[in-house]
Formats: sequence, C-alpha cells, structure tokens
Amino acid sequence: MLNKITTADARKKFSNIINRVAFGNESFVLTRRGEPIAALVSMKELKLLQELEDQIDIEDAWKAKAEPGEPIPWEELKKELES
Repeated sequence: MLNKITTADARKKFSNIINRVAFGNESFVLTRRGEPIAALVSMKELKLLQELEDQIDIEDAWKAKAEPGEPIPWEELKKELES
C-alpha cells in the first residue's frame, strides 16, 4: 500500500518512515504542494522493479534481434543517438 506524506512531514518523521519502509514493507509517496515528487520503497521492491525492467529490456532485445534487415554498427547508432 502506498502512503502519501508531504516532504515537510517526512522530514519530521524520517526515522519512523525509514523503519516502516525497511521493516514494515510499506511504501511512501512524497508530495510537495499536493504533487507527487518521489517515492520511498523497500530494497525488496526496488530489486523487483529492477528485475522487471531488465526482463523488459531482454524481451525488447530479442524482438529487435528478430527484426529483418542488416544490423546497425554500434558506432553509427551511437552517433545517431547523440545528435
């Protein structure tokens, strides 16, 4: 469950919030002027998010590999992406 808390309140209750995230598996959305600006999640949740991102990257790589045509050399692609 995501709890919302203002950055001002989070500063006041920082130790308590960190303990709730680390040991209580709670997550917090930090807000400023009513707008969400950041989130505090446990390391377990962060690792899961990273694993999901890696899985999506792997699936995208396999899809790209299966596309017809000649591969684009890395240096050429890098130049194209930098411009």
